[in-house]
Amino acid sequence: MNPAERNLRYYAALGLAAEASHLAQGYFGRRETLGTTMKGAQDWLTVADGAVEAFLRERLSQLFPGDTVIGEEGGGEASDAVWILDPIDGTANFAHGDRNWCISIGFLVDRRPEIGVVAAPALGELYAARRGGGATLNGAPIKVSGGADIARASIELGWSTRVAAERYIEVIGRTYAAGAAVKRSGSGTLGLCHVADGSSDAYAELHINAWDVAAGIVIAGEAGATINDFFAGTGMAKGNPILCCTPGLAEELRRITGIV
Repeated sequence: MNPAERNLRYYAALGLAAEASHLAQGYFGRRETLGTTMKGAQDWLTVADGAVEAFLRERLSQLFPGDTVIGEEGGGEASDAVWILDPIDGTANFAHGDRNWCISIGFLVDRRPEIGVVAAPALGELYAARRGGGATLNGAPIKVSGGADIARASIELGWSTRVAAERYIEVIGRTYAAGAAVKRSGSGTLGLCHVADGSSDAYAELHINAWDVAAGIVIAGEAGATINDFFAGTGMAKGNPILCCTPGLAEELRRITGIV
């Protein structure tokens, strides 16, 4: 894919994120419109998830008919040029009126993340990056904190029902024992973005899906983060662990979390 084709997709993703944000905001805070159901334990689904993904799929098929799409709700198949979508990441937050949720639009070429756009409209935030072009928040350049002292670090640890609670609690205990502050916000996508803008020093999760990280990996990577090879093996289809952090904490966090 040549630079012009990639740039066209980047600017298209920015425009689609703005439109999708408007659509999602129409549902947010109006619980009577959400039609909330559960896909599993603490795995929330709302009407907004389906509406936003359907909108993005339709637009992308019109704009780039040769590309494929994988979405959290509708699935899909990978190809050499694939969009990976999470229509509402942080659906539990969304359904409860918590503003910490976002729309994630990622684009990969030959399994390599190329474009990431993450819109958090309830927070007034738009993160964007393309490989080799740096990362921005609301148009301004961002970078990781640069912290290297675990005893001063703020670390977010995401939780997945695919991992035994005991294993998650063990990692929390090790992180606290190392002296770090631990938090969890309920959106893995925004967790990566917060590493990118320096408001967190690290984000780790023992299992996460591709749609949660496809865009955030580009944004955090372009902001200077160290990130494990999430798309190795079956990461795109089945998910993998994620470790994203400021470089000075990488070695210690690999030891603490066991994520390499």
